Amino acid sequence: MISGLAIIAVASSVVCAVAAVSIWVRPPRRLRSRVRPYSSVTRLEPGMGTGFLDRARPSSPLGNSTIRRLLAPMLTGAVYPLARFLMPMDDQELSLRLRQAGYFPEMEEAARPLAYRMRSLGRMVGYATGLGAVGLWGGNSGFMVVSLIAVGALVGAYQSRSRLAEAVRRRRARIRSELYTINQLVAMYTRAGGGLIQALRYVVTRARGIAVDELADALHLHDRGWTFADALARAEKMTPEPEAARTYRLLATSQEQGFDLSDALLSLSKELREGRRNELRRMAARRRVLIVIPVVVILAPVTMLFMAAPIPSILFGG
Repeated sequence: MISGLAIIAVASSVVCAVAAVSIWVRPPRRLRSRVRPYSSVTRLEPGMGTGFLDRARPSSPLGNSTIRRLLAPMLTGAVYPLARFLMPMDDQELSLRLRQAGYFPEMEEAARPLAYRMRSLGRMVGYATGLGAVGLWGGNSGFMVVSLIAVGALVGAYQSRSRLAEAVRRRRARIRSELYTINQLVAMYTRAGGGLIQALRYVVTRARGIAVDELADALHLHDRGWTFADALARAEKMTPEPEAARTYRLLATSQEQGFDLSDALLSLSKELREGRRNELRRMAARRRVLIVIPVVVILAPVTMLFMAAPIPSILFGG
């Protein structure tokens, strides 16, 4: 019985290790992803909807080798219903969340939900297998082993969701830090007499960042036949940061109505700076509290013990 448990534990450890490697090791970047923006399948014609990327041929989340291409449909057909049952989020909503989190940037939007669900399922299987192997190795009862497997699956699912939310939060913070500079540059360019589209092209060609990439996508759609207001409306819908959506809405309104954009952008930049300052103050206050906790929990009891040590000898003599 012990040898059987050892074999099961070793097999479970191997499965856990393979799942961990498939989750954490990023596949090499393919040449196809680099030339895809220039291929005819993703060219945007005037009048096409915002779902033009969904009609592109999705790349396989399991890779592009011959064996993987042969096994991917069977594996996906067998496992994907379980992954969708465990993560019942709508594909369109999940695709938007993945775009906002920056996950799978080299993959078409239509293939991202499948890749995320398969990777999340692999993480759940890895955690469940690992805890189940620990339970078997410790000689626990069958009910305890099943409970550990269920706990591992729940931990894997929670970690997948928490990582997605954390990635969205980090990108929102980065966009907020970029918006102040972008608004200042666009305001200076438009105040000097340039147009809005020329100002955004100036920023896109000389800057790097998440917000810059969103503006570059809007300019790309405008070059392919979209009205600039519609392109900015799409960027407003796709961005995870409300302040960026507010900025894009302001740019679209200025393009349609023709009011003075520089003063509005400078006012918006001032609000962003004040909000950033308040956020840093709250963060500093929380860190001060965290610094005080070790002093109160660890150093204060030790100090009290040193102060109270001579009290018995003083009271009772000795």
